[in-house]
Amino acid sequence: MEDVSVKKQKNQKRSILYITCFVICGVGFLCFFSAWWYARTYGRIGFDSVMFTLTGNLNGVNVEHLLGYLVGGALPALIATVLFGFGLYLVDRKRKINSSLLKIVTSVLSVCLVIHAAWNVGLAEYLVQSIQTTSLYEEHYIDPDEATITFPEEKRNLVYILLESMEVSYLSREQGGGMEKNLIPELYSLAQSHVNFSHNSDVGGFRDVTGTTWTMGALVAQSGGIPLKVSGSEDKAVILPGLTTLSDILHAQGYRQAFMVGSDADFGGRKSYFLAHGVDAVYDLYTAWEDGAVEQGYNNQFWGMEDSQLYTYAKEKLTELARGSQPFAFTMLTVDTHSPSGYVCTGCGTAHEEAYANVISCADRQIADFVAWIQNQPFYDNTTVVIVGDHSSMNNGFFDRNAGSGYTRHIYNCFLNAVAEPAKTQERQFSTLDLLPTTLTAMGCTIEGSRLGLGTDLFSGNPTLLEEYGYESLCDELNKRTDHYDTFLQGLG
Repeated sequence: MEDVSVKKQKNQKRSILYITCFVICGVGFLCFFSAWWYARTYGRIGFDSVMFTLTGNLNGVNVEHLLGYLVGGALPALIATVLFGFGLYLVDRKRKINSSLLKIVTSVLSVCLVIHAAWNVGLAEYLVQSIQTTSLYEEHYIDPDEATITFPEEKRNLVYILLESMEVSYLSREQGGGMEKNLIPELYSLAQSHVNFSHNSDVGGFRDVTGTTWTMGALVAQSGGIPLKVSGSEDKAVILPGLTTLSDILHAQGYRQAFMVGSDADFGGRKSYFLAHGVDAVYDLYTAWEDGAVEQGYNNQFWGMEDSQLYTYAKEKLTELARGSQPFAFTMLTVDTHSPSGYVCTGCGTAHEEAYANVISCADRQIADFVAWIQNQPFYDNTTVVIVGDHSSMNNGFFDRNAGSGYTRHIYNCFLNAVAEPAKTQERQFSTLDLLPTTLTAMGCTIEGSRLGLGTDLFSGNPTLLEEYGYESLCDELNKRTDHYDTFLQGLG
């Protein structure tokens, strides 16, 4: 009886060991394939974006993205774990594996998988730089509350249009882009006819730096002049409550403001961010249901409603704003061009071989139609229109196939009806951070010192931080730790 009992105990210990090894390797494979899927889908855009995704509000996330992760990340991890376990079983069945050897093999494999995953998402670089400090904010940050900003006697309206993933990379190679054919002829024409700040001698754009490479990071950078950093200590209910943003500045000047998206505005904390910073109304898929802009319960299973419907809804709300007695600021964010392959609507057509190229061309036509509508409205003469991409596209495969892996991508910008005359528009190096002061100057404001946040007013011709530091050095500094950022995270003063 004792022999049977001892054998049973040994088998139980062996089973526990196998289960433990199976779970440990499963975690390793999950980390490996999740990071591999993230990097392949979005590119290596910095660990800040991963942190924000993991800790942020994911209400309304695109179903295609969830399915993409399940198929491209979770499923391969499960298959690899099962194959590993089955392989151990076959080997152990023929010849018992030494318990110590099994622990070593499992531990080494899991550690290697996790290390590779950490490298894929930039965790090592993030950790190294997070223990280093920077004086960037102490030396260069200009608090809008302390800056002298003078508005014109007749305040101008603002229409600020963020085009999802819109780059000048979609131009032809002859125009400085990365495509065989120009996918955005309308946007190119608008940029030529109005103010476009360029990194080259043709229509060009800006770079997204650390903390600005995804939509919420871009929104913060364009409106607040700083990147979005995630430390784990901030109040997740409100993003950067201590930051003074463009909408805060306009609110203090008596502007009526609205923000519009075609998805769930709660996603990524967008709604709480804008409402906490002076915006009066936030419109999204759900308000569109209530207002009858789309059919009750409509959802295209991409992000909500397509841009064709969003533009119609925007016209309605812009018309309402223009009827008021206050100057207004209307910000909107499109979505059809979002990765992984965009949303193919009924107007996209099939002129190009790749679906994403057709989506980009369709977005180009739609924004041109919308701008033409704005220009025909009575309020246009006293309105500055800003058209910018939010960040670089995360459809990396599309650019690898068309532009090549060595091509440096830049983001689109165009300022219509700008009051100021730019000192220099071409051969500039600038980033998302510079759009805050530049937008105010385009509206006719005067900024003493020509700087706000970490941004430089591009109309002034003064050097930007990107021009002073260079791209890699500036990104490194923005990655480093600074106690100054607690003021923005928690409203400490």
